[in-house]
Amino acid sequence: MADATEIGMPSYDLSGKVALVTGATSGLGRRFSLILAKAGASVAITGRRIERLETLKKEIEALGGRSAAIALDVTDTQSISDCVAGTERTLGPLDILVNNAGMNVQALPADVTPDGFDTMFDTNVRGAFFMAQAAGRSMIARGQGGRIINIASIGAHTVLPGLTIYCMTKAAVAMMTKSLGKEWARHQINVNAMCPGFIETELNSEWFQSDGGQRQIKTWPRRRLGVEEDLDGTLLLLSSDHGRFITGSLFTVDDGQSL
Repeated sequence: MADATEIGMPSYDLSGKVALVTGATSGLGRRFSLILAKAGASVAITGRRIERLETLKKEIEALGGRSAAIALDVTDTQSISDCVAGTERTLGPLDILVNNAGMNVQALPADVTPDGFDTMFDTNVRGAFFMAQAAGRSMIARGQGGRIINIASIGAHTVLPGLTIYCMTKAAVAMMTKSLGKEWARHQINVNAMCPGFIETELNSEWFQSDGGQRQIKTWPRRRLGVEEDLDGTLLLLSSDHGRFITGSLFTVDDGQSL
């Protein structure tokens, strides 16, 4: 039987690629950064808590990876521009963006304030768009294509009680993904989104250990909470040559929670 190299098997190896991960200070962003680094990519880890980024940078380097810790506030377009420029100055031309930074505030619709509404949309929608725009401009100018992976949510297509504004923002990210996928296809830029279900992170672990959280878990088909590594395969698919024929797509990764 012919081996993988003889039949042109695509690879998950990201050696020589440069990735930028937003919201890398904790949770999924931190995990995405480690997985991309383990796959061989040089990774710009970004966020507002620089001390956490420096800790993660040391962890990546201890694994033999190459990384840069860069301050980023996605609600500030100048910060976005500086971040992309700093990434390319330090690590090289950008190949992969994981557009992960976001926020969530639980509130009943009747209690949402204008400031709360604006804060959520500024981070989850405006920030995600201008981050994708900055990465896309760089990729277009270079002419070698690229990958943009937006992190949406099952809230993009499923009502999550108490999270109306959050769901609205993620629905916007989903449509942005499809639109950019079509607009930038001719530039060989693949734009896709992950729509994760409930994944345990440091931000929600206390809730899911509570009686209310445990009752919520029991409503799901498999009665279990996702863990960060459950997204590894989708991340590598969309970042690598295996995903070359996929663009403008939304990947629900939720263990059936939204069924």
